[in-house]
Amino acid sequence: MFIDEVTVEVFGGRGGNGMASYRREKYVEYGGPWGGNGGHGGSIIFVGDEGKNNLIDLRYQRHIRAKNGENGMSKGMHGKNAEHRFIRVPLGTIVYSENKEFFLGEITNHDERLVVARGGKGGRGNIAFATAKNPAPDYAENGDPGEVRKLHIELKVIADVGLVGYPSVGKSTIISVVSNARPKIAEYHFTTLQPNLGMVYVGEESFVLADLPGLIEDAHIGHGLGIRFLKHIERCKVFLHVLDITRDDPYGDYVKINHELEMYDEALLERPQIVVINKIDMPDTKEKIEELKSKISHDIVLISAITQENVKTLMYKTLEALKEAPKIETKDEETHKLYEFEAQGPDFELEISEDNVFELSGTKLKIMFERTDFTKDEAVKRFARQLRSLGVDEALRDKGAKNGDIVRIFDFEFEFIE
Repeated sequence: MFIDEVTVEVFGGRGGNGMASYRREKYVEYGGPWGGNGGHGGSIIFVGDEGKNNLIDLRYQRHIRAKNGENGMSKGMHGKNAEHRFIRVPLGTIVYSENKEFFLGEITNHDERLVVARGGKGGRGNIAFATAKNPAPDYAENGDPGEVRKLHIELKVIADVGLVGYPSVGKSTIISVVSNARPKIAEYHFTTLQPNLGMVYVGEESFVLADLPGLIEDAHIGHGLGIRFLKHIERCKVFLHVLDITRDDPYGDYVKINHELEMYDEALLERPQIVVINKIDMPDTKEKIEELKSKISHDIVLISAITQENVKTLMYKTLEALKEAPKIETKDEETHKLYEFEAQGPDFELEISEDNVFELSGTKLKIMFERTDFTKDEAVKRFARQLRSLGVDEALRDKGAKNGDIVRIFDFEFEFIE
């Protein structure tokens, strides 16, 4: 089964909580704070693997979680950082947010890494808060929660050369005789239902050849298998456009396939293209071949994939075209969106709800809230000071808050006191 699109939810590990404790030993007076920091949570990291060819592994693990960091301990010992979780994915994997509004990254090389959900930072123990003014703080920080994201993951197969053409023109036969790929071959349309990759060796050099499911007229509006597989040739530097010389109108096939490529992406027609006329071993083909030569401006190679006639010549010509092919540029808008994905919101936002409660929210406020241990009075007082430093008190007064009004911060409520 070939899977090239999946949606998964990833959960970075939570950071371990810091510890509030004191040094208590015989003959040690005023031992002071001795609570260690929590360990950092594990991250989810995608790793490129040239041995994988589709996303089927991710289809069966829709929720991927990393481990939490270890809590801080007494005697100043810090908690252990959680190990990252590595998920191996095929080369050509592209990661978007769930609605594809934001581009997170792409993996194109073996062992290349992409962090898709960062683990939370470990909370600080009370050793870290000791100051000359407060040498024995009775509070510590909680660890930050890890990032949670729902991701849409696509695979665009990375190949140097792509075989395009109508169904049953001999594309699968070509890749089977020039590489170690073994696609299904039969005498009916749409035998190939998924892209096949093969490594072609020409002398001491090599390239990757991709065989795609056949296109038909109006594929761009969903006929046949549609154009959903065309994304796999976006990275191909050279196209081998295969024509079956035994069909009624091979030149018409040539025009229609190029039209489908144009409808998908006009830039595809600018790529180097070699027209491969297949099945020349069949009788009564000379007239059609001469007609094609007079009408087609691209380089033409005549072959018989079944008898392997001229197949070697085709591979040498393909390698030559590949060396001269221009580099494929990545689209600028995708890279630009990466920065939007990382953008942070305002420190806090204040709204008045229908039940006349002042509701506070915001990115920075959320971090402060998550780090606070509300079971410790000193920690709550510190949180109140942080709110004042953010300007929350002033904003509440500007909104008309009075003594005794209820203020809600996420799931925590308190009375506003002047």
